[in-house]
Amino acid sequence: MNPRPPLPPFTEVTARRKVQAAEDAWNSRDPERVSLAYTEDTEWRNRTEFLRGRAEVVEFLRRKWAKELDYRLKKTLWAFTGNRIAVRFEYEYRDHSGQWWRAHGNENWEFDELGYMRARFASINDQPIAESERRVF
Repeated sequence: MNPRPPLPPFTEVTARRKVQAAEDAWNSRDPERVSLAYTEDTEWRNRTEFLRGRAEVVEFLRRKWAKELDYRLKKTLWAFTGNRIAVRFEYEYRDHSGQWWRAHGNENWEFDELGYMRARFASINDQPIAESERRVF
């Protein structure tokens, strides 16, 4: 696999670039594009789901974005060291009934030496919001 810069060990500048690249990819809502940032055997915890490998990530994201319509995400660097980055995030979406939701939480990321994410552990909470309360566009 080719290197996927920026590479660890991260500086504040390179960690911010990695976070922005992840935000941009997730906002594309393209499961295949998103999956390319992860190792082949990536390990995820997303709420109560535990995933292993890119194929499971792609399937998870397809299900996610089939339910979470008009998804829009904002990630913010929280901390970094060596090959790890922690982010805070919030995203908004509407469900098939038209109810808007805001999800917010934290993610802990670990990268391999080539800059691919080998672990992603997410803690997420959802709250219903009115469309007029949206703040992520």
